[in-house]
Parts: sequence; structure tokens; C-alpha cells
Amino acid sequence: MGRMSSFERLRENEREIRKELIITAAMELFEKKNFWDISMRDIANTAGVSASSLYRYFPSRDDLFIEALLQDISHIEKLLKERMVKGEEGIEALAIAVVDYCLDNEPTFQMMCHFLMRGDENPSVNEKFNSVQLRFLEMFEKVVKSIAGEDAVTEFHIQAFFASLSGIVMTFRHFPGYTDDERRAYIHKLALLIMREGGTIGKS
Repeated sequence: MGRMSSFERLRENEREIRKELIITAAMELFEKKNFWDISMRDIANTAGVSASSLYRYFPSRDDLFIEALLQDISHIEKLLKERMVKGEEGIEALAIAVVDYCLDNEPTFQMMCHFLMRGDENPSVNEKFNSVQLRFLEMFEKVVKSIAGEDAVTEFHIQAFFASLSGIVMTFRHFPGYTDDERRAYIHKLALLIMREGGTIGKS
């Protein structure tokens, strides 16, 4: 019984390692190809596994992408905490942090937009994405309230804040006629305008 239990644990560990390898391969491809152009076969080839083996771990492409998105939430949380530790505690600094993360992690941002706009035919994928969305907004709300004050913001304010920032990034991240640095500076300017004049945080 004990031997069988150990064997099962080894198999489970091996399965998790293989899943990590596949997710890492997908993220590597995101750096080279457009999110929508990546196929399961591309991911299988990059991970060094057969396509049939890939489907044993992830039944569909969106199942794989949502797992990658779930993992990436921890990176966003770490970034926000680092900003807080460094003393960058103003709402404006938080706005810049969110914008920079979206710009510097294009694959993650594309995945978020993909699920937000299209959803998925698979209820389990939709359920997972909904949990990602709720977890992120709860984390975001916690950070904003620690900056602005517990009574200064409502759930409505938090959602409007994040929607404004993500909308700016979506609209201007490939704006023509600018260099990458100029485009980032312009997006920063728009984000700060929202914070200063839009009344998203701290007003009802």
C-alpha cells in the first residue's frame, strides 16, 4: 500500500512537471508569435511532446492558456507588493505599475482580452477564467484600499479604475507614429490623466 502510494505521488509529480514544461513552452512561443496564431501543434513541438500527449494534459488550447493565466496572477501580485515595499504607494504609481505590467507582458494581456471578449464554449474554462478575474480584482481592491483608505473606494470604483487602465493599454499599445518608449510615455500620461481628473478613485 505504501509503495503504491509513493508510486502514485511520483506519477503526480511527473505529471505536474510535464504540465509546467508545456506551459513554459507556450509562454516562450508567445514571445515569438501572435497569441491567436499559436496552435496546439506549435506548443507540442516546442515542448518536445507529441500532440496526442499534449491533449492528455490540456483538452483544448484555452484550457492550456487559462492555466498559464492562473500562474501569471502570482507574478502580478508580486509586482504590486514590490511597488508597495519600495514606497511607491500612491494611486498614480499603482496606475503606472498596472500599465507597465500590461505592456511588458503582452501575451498575458492578450490572453486576458481573449477571454474577456470571447469567453469560451467550455463551461469549465469559463469558470476558471471567472475565478482568475475575481481573484485579480480582489487583490487589486486590497492594494487600492491600502493606498486610498478602506472607506475611500467601493467595488464599483475598483472595477472602473482597472477597466479604464486596461482600455487605455488596449487602445494605444500599438498606436502608429510612435516609438515604443514614446508610446509608453503617452499611455502613462493618459493613465495619470484618468487618475487626476477622471475621479475614478475616491469619488462617488
